[in-house]
Amino acid sequence: MPKTRSGKWSMWLNAFFLVAIAISIILVNVLGLLSYDDHWWDVTVPIVFFASIVAFILGIIAIIKNKEHSALVYVSVTIGLLTILFILLHSLFISD
Repeated sequence: MPKTRSGKWSMWLNAFFLVAIAISIILVNVLGLLSYDDHWWDVTVPIVFFASIVAFILGIIAIIKNKEHSALVYVSVTIGLLTILFILLHSLFISD
């Protein structure tokens, strides 16, 4: 478990990101209650992706400045980096 405040925030923000995405996928693909074309998706995605990017930044701060060595912080930084890469690469191939 992280010991620093920024490490804990990083971990919990990425936990929020993963849970929100998982719930969204379950509501759309498994239960069929919602659709990706609805407005809720346009609001949910920026909020959870922003949370993951903030978690990435806080994780980097925890590792560099506060010398945090928790595995969960490293996982959080990795998830944040993958989120950033997804945003950058996805925007290159959108065909709307």
